[in-house]
Amino acid sequence: MPLEPKHIINYLERSTNEKNRTELLNLLIKRIDQLCFETCQIDRVACTLTPSCNRRQFLKLRILNDVLEIPEFCYNVHKNIVERDFRNKTVVYKPFDAYLYLIDFLDVFFHGDYRKLNRFIEKDQWDKVNNIFEDRIFSQKEDFEYLITENYIIFKYGDRIHVVFKEKRYALCNANRENIASLELLKGLCELYIKIHFPDVRVKLIRDKHVEIKTIIPKDVLVGVKSNYNPEETESKPDHYFWNIFQEDLEALAEFCERISLNIDLYNNLEIKLCINLMTNQIVLGKRIPLRYRDMKLILNFIYRIYNDFYIIWL
Repeated sequence: MPLEPKHIINYLERSTNEKNRTELLNLLIKRIDQLCFETCQIDRVACTLTPSCNRRQFLKLRILNDVLEIPEFCYNVHKNIVERDFRNKTVVYKPFDAYLYLIDFLDVFFHGDYRKLNRFIEKDQWDKVNNIFEDRIFSQKEDFEYLITENYIIFKYGDRIHVVFKEKRYALCNANRENIASLELLKGLCELYIKIHFPDVRVKLIRDKHVEIKTIIPKDVLVGVKSNYNPEETESKPDHYFWNIFQEDLEALAEFCERISLNIDLYNNLEIKLCINLMTNQIVLGKRIPLRYRDMKLILNFIYRIYNDFYIIWL
């Protein structure tokens, strides 16, 4: 049997000899540096079209770990791909889960104000940051939404999410498969969607435990659902949903929620409470999988459906 990646992982986990571990890791670092600064960057055509690492993951490795030495041509190509994609131009690949340094993220998405924004963010002058964003939305008619939290700035352009990590001074563009980094960020994502799409839904952070999203299905909707369902008869939208789809939706949500509670409140409304933390209930190789940005779409789409199909009509 040839040497496989799992063998290396097992060796590093089991080895107690720090010198051996360091030697092996240094070999890996040497090979990555060779790919980044020799093999790939020297051939600029190949670096642009077919980089030596999948979706420039070695560049991501350097950015996330604040490594000062980066392959500059590779990074410039990477930034250009993010910008071209943002402006709906042709790209070699869709730059999902792409990291940029903060100054470059601001240059791509807020060119013209990026130096001011960078300075204001660095100095925690959030009133001035807000003024620039609001001017772009209301005066310049730019189509985006944003939310500023203690440690993050979250942007929503259409169905794309971008996150600025204030302290780290970098940004995640087109978040998709990346893990959601903290409960604060998870709550911020929920708050941004709630502000835009379903403002009467409630969200709160149960510190160090989970984020709780709460919505209701009004009693007037519930009493209209037939107790004896016959698919051959003419059915209403509530009949179709609650007899055919609701249970399936809850089962799908159970993969990503720590807990789902259904209760009748004091006004006889059905209260739905979703408790979400940073781990899903999906198991791979005996381990729970972290919650990813794309997982939130299923959760928020469920809330959107309940809110728009049943709550708004009731109002």
